[in-house]
Amino acid sequence: MGDYYNYIKSLHLIFVITWFAGLFYMPRLFIYHIEAVEKGGAEKEILSRQLKLMSKRLWNIITWPSAILAVFFALWLLHLMPSWVSQPWMQVKLGFVVLLIAYHLKTHTIYKKLQRDEVVYTSRFMRIWNEGATLLLFAIVFLAILKNAFNWIYGVVGIFVLAILLMLGIRLYNRIRKD
Repeated sequence: MGDYYNYIKSLHLIFVITWFAGLFYMPRLFIYHIEAVEKGGAEKEILSRQLKLMSKRLWNIITWPSAILAVFFALWLLHLMPSWVSQPWMQVKLGFVVLLIAYHLKTHTIYKKLQRDEVVYTSRFMRIWNEGATLLLFAIVFLAILKNAFNWIYGVVGIFVLAILLMLGIRLYNRIRKD
């Protein structure tokens, strides 16, 4: 396998981290953009223009390149360790990675619509959408570290509990915000 394995793994992890950074921040920018559109007038124009620029830079300079490089280095790792693909924990992890890619692509469609000033979601929906990346991160990291597909059932239950707690947190935040 050689010494370069750890370099490839390190690069994979770095780009996974920067990919998730983009996936965590984009929905926040979407929330601000949606709320700016609701304001109207000059404030709407100024904020929308700035948020579009911020989103464009984050999405095209950080998030997309990080996603591509994270997948590239992951494939390289799987090429070096092909036996992993036959292990149940990796199969489950790759299922979550497919969901992550789907989440990324759906976030891209939301991004494209907001760049055209097409608001199809509420800021509340985007607050919930923002938690999708968190849930996927938990699932993927626990599978990668524990390397145990049997315990993934407990992990999924834990993720659902985490999702419920996140939703309750969002509801509490909305109540506090309204007061």
